[in-house]
Amino acid sequence: MKRLLLGLVATALAVALPLPAYAGGKTPDDLRELSQKLKVYMGSAVDVTALAGEADYRKVLNREFTHVTAENAMKWESVEPQRGVYTWDGADAVVKNAQRNRQNVRGHTLVWHNQLPAWLTAGVADGSIDAKALRKILREHIMTEVGRYRGKIRAWDVVNEIVDDDGNRRQSIWLTNLGPDYIADAFRWAHQADPHAKLYLNDYNLEWNTAKINTTLNIIKDLKAKRVPINGIGFQGHLGIQYDYPGDFPNVMRQFTDLGLEAAITEADVRMVLPVTPEKLATQADYYQRMLSTCVDNGHCVEFTVWGYTDRHSWVPGWFDGEGSACVMDENLAPKPAYKALLSVRRK
Repeated sequence: MKRLLLGLVATALAVALPLPAYAGGKTPDDLRELSQKLKVYMGSAVDVTALAGEADYRKVLNREFTHVTAENAMKWESVEPQRGVYTWDGADAVVKNAQRNRQNVRGHTLVWHNQLPAWLTAGVADGSIDAKALRKILREHIMTEVGRYRGKIRAWDVVNEIVDDDGNRRQSIWLTNLGPDYIADAFRWAHQADPHAKLYLNDYNLEWNTAKINTTLNIIKDLKAKRVPINGIGFQGHLGIQYDYPGDFPNVMRQFTDLGLEAAITEADVRMVLPVTPEKLATQADYYQRMLSTCVDNGHCVEFTVWGYTDRHSWVPGWFDGEGSACVMDENLAPKPAYKALLSVRRK
């Protein structure tokens, strides 16, 4: 009953909100058509269990999206849970499904401080993996994973969340044991493994956090000065309607693309404090619309990916107590006002 009521609220509000006509023709019927009109990839993170076991989830994913990201299946703990023992089934399933449905793929993620395999973190902690061994292990991981999907991945999140919210380089096993050069090394190894993939730095709160923005800009300038092959910047786009929309986001994105990078919004969702109301759904729709418009208006932003398209499989309730309804479709895969708002976005 709860799901039904939410779906009815979303549907009613979607009908009540007038949408502007699409410039040069009718409003697109779905996100795949929108992608073609805007010349921006429209993507979603993929839950591999749902991909395998839920026909309705799979049908909507393949109908709507031109780009996909494995939500967890390409992370290190997933692909190498035991040292030297690889489990590619989930990652392979995402790539093969994408190939069958004319979708590009974002690889996520090669170097991160979270979701590392226990054998790696334990080995660093007890000293059985020293700095020299750790560097070798990192290189092997990147070369193995990127090499496996060479020619099949449009873009890789090479390094993820390397700056903390205070604007400092994040303290991690990588920085502590390898020093700051691990970032340049990771990009060089990824490029060596697949010279044609676009290579990204990806982070959250880059839309508004000045300290994080400035540090990240300086890191990128340093990498480019050293001719490190970095191609793109990923803005995760995890927003909440209880906070003001980051109104300076267009200028922030421009600072990065002015450095010669392409940009992507890589993990967009807009959560709210529950319960859901029509007013909250309207605000959420506005936030989604403004994020996509920022990408489209920039000219160098090539991808807009939502971090899961349905509330059925959203990560938000498990991480933010009392919050949820963050996606563009509800638990029953019914479009919410946010979905309709995305379809209304036009190029200036």
